[in-house]
Amino acid sequence: MESYDAVIIGSGLGGLECGYILAGHGMKVCVLERHAQPGGCLQTFQRGHIRFDTGFHYVGGLGEGQPLHRLFRYFGLLDLPWYPLDEACFDEVAVEGKTYAFANGYERFADTLAQRFPAQRGELAAYAAFLKHVGEHLFDAFRPGRHADELYTTSLFAQSAYDFLQETTDNPLLRKVLSGTSLKMELRAGTLPLYVFAQINSAFIQSAWRLRGGGSQIAERLAQHLRRMGGEVRTQAEVTRLTEAGGRLATVEVNGEERLSARWVISDVHPAYTLSLIDETKLLRNIYRKRIASLPNTFGMFTLHLRLKPDSVPYLNRNVFVHDNRSDSWHDRPEDGPKCVMISYYPPETNSSCASALDILTPMSWSEVMPWKDLQSGRRGESYAQLKADRAEACIRLASEQIPGLRDAVEKMYASTPLSYASYTHAFEGSAYGIRKDCTRPMYTVLTPRTPIPNLLLTGQNLNLHGILGVSVTSFFTCAEILGRETAMKGLELN
Repeated sequence: MESYDAVIIGSGLGGLECGYILAGHGMKVCVLERHAQPGGCLQTFQRGHIRFDTGFHYVGGLGEGQPLHRLFRYFGLLDLPWYPLDEACFDEVAVEGKTYAFANGYERFADTLAQRFPAQRGELAAYAAFLKHVGEHLFDAFRPGRHADELYTTSLFAQSAYDFLQETTDNPLLRKVLSGTSLKMELRAGTLPLYVFAQINSAFIQSAWRLRGGGSQIAERLAQHLRRMGGEVRTQAEVTRLTEAGGRLATVEVNGEERLSARWVISDVHPAYTLSLIDETKLLRNIYRKRIASLPNTFGMFTLHLRLKPDSVPYLNRNVFVHDNRSDSWHDRPEDGPKCVMISYYPPETNSSCASALDILTPMSWSEVMPWKDLQSGRRGESYAQLKADRAEACIRLASEQIPGLRDAVEKMYASTPLSYASYTHAFEGSAYGIRKDCTRPMYTVLTPRTPIPNLLLTGQNLNLHGILGVSVTSFFTCAEILGRETAMKGLELN
């Protein structure tokens, strides 16, 4: 039986980053991935001559001296073909028949919107200043004298993002605009913590970037680095059981037959699925299992991948968020149909001024696809195909408000639902952002890496902050439980 210092379940961003950190400190590491391609939501797929992203679209805070730049410098990811979006308008919000530009830089962001909302100039300056303050303190929990738990228990996790916006401005249109790039997170008036809203928006206001060639390059580069350091990344290796002995997890069963020994086990998959791999044990009380199983998950995503006819749609170096007149991002239910879409263009592989492909995304609930959850892809029947066709039509209709002639410009379209994400990335219930964080119950829904089993740790988007930045930060917190904080952070330049 092969023995490892750490076995990591899942090769999503968090799993690969944990493997990188631990291997870099001399540990023998094995990352196990049940699918043929590592990366989780970073996976790509080829259709014709176009490579589409599964879940990755753009990142924030990658500029020199910014948070993601520090993290990706550590992980050796800065030399990938990053593509900066337009600083004057990296995101465009279309609402109530008008469009509004989100600009990079806190002051420029506020000044640009103040041209459209002159009476709210002071409110916008205060809003931007608050986001800047939150962004500047992202790494506070890493510093000496601070405990990592402070990130999880800080008052901003216990404050409502919705209430914050209501208090920031009494202009309802401005509130809609500031909430208009909502598909970066699940906007829910009763639950979304202010910390999640502020930290994610802050990063994108700093800078916004696409990756030419697809997000799988991130996973491939991390896997290459990990292997060079002596680690293993194994695909088509599904963890089927975790066995306890002597008060700790002792063995990891792979594909129902092979067994690995591990001093530490790190799970980058959903906590509820992780616990389902463990037989009854006194280490896990039923109340803990029930608590994790009862945590609600965020909505999933319907994505329409469009291959475009040559020279038919001009490339826009920004994302466009289109809201219909019924849209209320904080109270809309995905099952009521698309009221908002995000349009994300793929950077041209040549110097062409036109796009060859784009994605249209809109929220979709797990309940809408549950009737087909036990059926294999390609065998879900006409009713499932009709569901996708109806949702695709609604997305095209809404996106066409900002891209006239889009329907005629489509050469081929491919649709994915939360079922697709669950099948190909093992996202629990096809959730886009993992477990729903609840500002009314932060200590219950914001998880730490520790579990009741002393050598089982968690990582990934289900813990505290989702997205590329949030998962990267969490990977250090997870590894600090093994290495100690000072050792884990060594090489991560915080100043």
